[in-house]
Amino acid sequence: MIYIVECPPKGEPHAWFAYHLADLSHKIAAADACEPWELFDEVTPRALLGGLGHEEASAAARAAAPAVCALGDRFGWDATLYRADHVLGRGVLSPDPVDERAALLAALAARPGERRVYWSDREAVLATEGADTWLGDATRWRARHALLQQLLALEVVADNF
Repeated sequence: MIYIVECPPKGEPHAWFAYHLADLSHKIAAADACEPWELFDEVTPRALLGGLGHEEASAAARAAAPAVCALGDRFGWDATLYRADHVLGRGVLSPDPVDERAALLAALAARPGERRVYWSDREAVLATEGADTWLGDATRWRARHALLQQLLALEVVADNF
């Protein structure tokens, strides 16, 4: 489980969760009105060309999709290319690997306010118990409470008060 605590510039902090990276990507995309593949994607020029209805880089394919064909010619048709708009720039495909976590963190960082991401139940629970000094700051008690409420709702921790 992945937990996100967001402190918007105006309004109350809130916490939410994702089951895994793909779920996190879909939730960020839905909230930010974009597609998950804009946040992070791995694709080959061959797959891009196939998605446009062309099996090979024929003259017709080159006329219809010159940019895709240029990628295939430059990097190889089966080379993995990465897209991460908040890391590389909008629509940029690069042969240099991009870490999916880093791409999703960059997308979250583009939002106004502050946030923290906890990559496991254990990390989130420890954060509520003082392991994260950011969350333990006296001015962020509402953020700590939001995370604790999320952990309680998911029965990660018990309400033994």
